[in-house]
Amino acid sequence: MHYRPLGRTGLFVSELCFGAMTFGGEGFWKNIGQQGQAEADALVGRCLDAGINFFDTANVYSYGQSEELLGKALAAKRSQVVLATKVRGRMGPGQNEVGLSRYHIFDSVHASLKRLGTDHIDLLQIHGYDAATPLDETLRALDDLVREGKVRYLGASNLAAWQLMKALGLSDHRGLSRFESLQAYYSIAGRDLERELVPLMKDQQVGLMVWSPLAGGFLSGKYRRGAEGPEGARRTAFDFPPVDRERAYNAIDVMDAVAKETGTTVARVALAWLLHQPHVTTVILGAKTQAQLDDNLAASELRLSPEQLSKLDAVSKLPAEYPGWMVERQNADRFPPAR
Repeated sequence: MHYRPLGRTGLFVSELCFGAMTFGGEGFWKNIGQQGQAEADALVGRCLDAGINFFDTANVYSYGQSEELLGKALAAKRSQVVLATKVRGRMGPGQNEVGLSRYHIFDSVHASLKRLGTDHIDLLQIHGYDAATPLDETLRALDDLVREGKVRYLGASNLAAWQLMKALGLSDHRGLSRFESLQAYYSIAGRDLERELVPLMKDQQVGLMVWSPLAGGFLSGKYRRGAEGPEGARRTAFDFPPVDRERAYNAIDVMDAVAKETGTTVARVALAWLLHQPHVTTVILGAKTQAQLDDNLAASELRLSPEQLSKLDAVSKLPAEYPGWMVERQNADRFPPAR
C-alpha cells in the first residue's frame, strides 16, 4: 500500500480508502448495501491487513447504522487509522435536523462520536452546500470543534469550485481551520471536475478523495454495450451517478483491452487509472464482498504503461469547453514545449 499526504497537511493516508456506505441497509440505503456486523468486521479486517489506514463514512448512511458498524469493526484498531465522517444530511423530521447550522453541526458531531465509539473525528467533512446557512456560521462552528479537540481536520464534499474557493478565502481571512480535502465524484467515465475543481485544488493544495470511482458499478466490467446489466446489481435499483453511457462504453472497450494486456480486470484498470492521476490523494472503495475488495485492493500495485494511459486518456477526454479552450489558446506561447 502507498501513502500520500492529505492536502497540505502532514497527515498521510493510504491511496485506497475504504468507504462504509454499504454498511447497514436502513431505509433507502438498502439499495446501496446491507452489510451487517459480521460482514463489516471481515471487510474492515481485510483492509487493515492490506495496509489501508483511511476509513470513510457519514452520519446519514443508513441513518447512523454505518457509523455504528464501522466503529465496532475498528474497535481496538481505532488509534491506528484515520477516521472520516460527514455532516449535513437530514437525521430527523425536525426543522433543524438537517443542514450546516451551528445547531445541527454540534448535535450531529456529538451523535457521531457516540456511534463511532471515539472521542474525536480525524476528518469531518461537510456533505454538500447549504444555501440556507451563512457560510461563515458553518466555518466558525467547524473551527470551534477543531479547537475543542473533537475534530482534527476539516474537509468538504460535493461543492462547486466557487463554493470551495469562497470557503478557503473566508477561512484564510478569519484565521479559521480550512478545508484540507474535497471528496468528489470522479471516474474515467466522469471527468467533469477536471474543468474547474482540479486546477483550484492544485493551486490551493487541497487533497482529492474520489467517491464512486467505478461510477456506481458501471465500470465494474459487468456492463457491456448491447447487453443488459446483471440481475440484482446496484444500478438496477439505484441508477447513480449519472453516466453518458456511450462515452462510458467507449472507455470500457479500451479498458477491456488493457485488462487483457495486463492480465487484470476492467474494474482494476479503472481504479489504477485514477491512482495514476497526480491530483488524486485517495480512491474510496465500496466493495460489498471479499472477492470485490481483493480485486479492488490489487489496483494499488497495477502500473499502467505510458501507451496504455495515453489510450485511456484519449477515449475519456472531456470535450473542449469555454473558457477552458480560450485560456489554453491564450497561454500556449507562455509555456513553450521543452526541448
